[in-house]
Amino acid sequence: MEIINPATEEIITQIEVDDQNQIFHKFDLLQRGFIEWSNKSIQERISCIRKFHQLLIDEIESSADILTNEVGKPLAQSRSEIIGASQRIQFFIDKSPQYLEDEWVHRSARLNEKISYEPLGIVANISAWNYPYLVGVNVFIPALIAGNAVFYKPSEYSLLTGLNIQKLLFKAGVSENVFQVARGGADVGELLLDLPLDGYFFTGSNATGKYIYQKVASKMVPCQLELGGKDPLYVAEHNKDLKKVAQAAADGVFYNNGQSCCAVERLYVHRNVYDHFLKEFLNEVDKIEMGDPKKPGVNLGPLTRPQQMDVLDLQVKDAIAKGAQLLKGGHRVSGTGYFFQPAVLVDVNHSMSVMKDESFGPVIGIQKVKNDQEAVELMKDTKYGLTASVYTDHQDIAEKILRSMDTGTVYWNCCDRVSARLPWSGRNHSGIGITLSHIGIRTFTHPKAYHLQNPK
Repeated sequence: MEIINPATEEIITQIEVDDQNQIFHKFDLLQRGFIEWSNKSIQERISCIRKFHQLLIDEIESSADILTNEVGKPLAQSRSEIIGASQRIQFFIDKSPQYLEDEWVHRSARLNEKISYEPLGIVANISAWNYPYLVGVNVFIPALIAGNAVFYKPSEYSLLTGLNIQKLLFKAGVSENVFQVARGGADVGELLLDLPLDGYFFTGSNATGKYIYQKVASKMVPCQLELGGKDPLYVAEHNKDLKKVAQAAADGVFYNNGQSCCAVERLYVHRNVYDHFLKEFLNEVDKIEMGDPKKPGVNLGPLTRPQQMDVLDLQVKDAIAKGAQLLKGGHRVSGTGYFFQPAVLVDVNHSMSVMKDESFGPVIGIQKVKNDQEAVELMKDTKYGLTASVYTDHQDIAEKILRSMDTGTVYWNCCDRVSARLPWSGRNHSGIGITLSHIGIRTFTHPKAYHLQNPK
């Protein structure tokens, strides 16, 4: 498999992909290692994760360089991703003992009741390329701490980062019998679906997630899907500082080139502040510097996948054909690399793909609305259910709107953020299951109920 630098289109290296025999061999290693790992104390397992956490910080420059080379995000954003991942790991280190220890729910002279949390077994972590550290640690860190063995399949677009993660885990003391990387594309992922694994945890597109869910259903094991979104942001009438709102909205749209499941993908603006907001938003877009992701000051690199440029091209052309006006960008950059000029479309509506289908790139449609009610109706007009944001000076108005959103996460005066303390989940086409928070720690366990009755 050739690993391509999306900024230069040069071949970074070639990696030998796994065949069926290699996948079976790695699975055999995990089967042999699981029992020993799960029998270790939680503090012994956490000790390895603590060393991995330190190695992430110690080797941040080399790891960030690998990440930028293969996915194209600016080097500063690669560093930020690794720092963010280390903070999540610290959360799991701090909180896992509390939420994985036996939980006594009733005590009396005759009857005691408790819940214990046992590992699932050997789980597949089929991960994503857009945030390989942040998305990955949500799964393989709590899975390992809970006593599971992990068959980790990084995306073929972030395979070098996946192998780097494995190297650091092994260096931290995690056995090769506990963590293995599956190297390859969809065909290797298919091999994992055929294995008798004890759980599947996937991050990626809705279409692939649905396929995995159907393929493993007969096994009756946990299958958790973190899928895409078409996340709306509403700028309400009462906002004293529209410049600040525009800055936050632009960051939510264009950070990581819009290649994020919780990136802002639809903007609705109250008609009384529309013109002012649009002016401020366009000013923010003008500040974006696109180019070599290793150059200081660049905050927009190339797209990771060249085929996504076709998706964005079609969305822009579809919107224009249906009456939208393109105010900024919206085209490929000639020359080397998968660069796409950030696009701002106005006069949009929900007949257009850009307002209905996931973009996963630096494209945004901005729609004027007459009141909060119309904004709510449009925000809810989607098959996805990941996040929704409201910007207003009035918390009561925001909470009323956010309560009506059928999404796993809602934001007041912020967007495109994830907290380890809060559950991360999607609804409808945005997925099923939970990572992060104390719920996400227990996601990787089977609860067992103990009824302990004293015969005396």
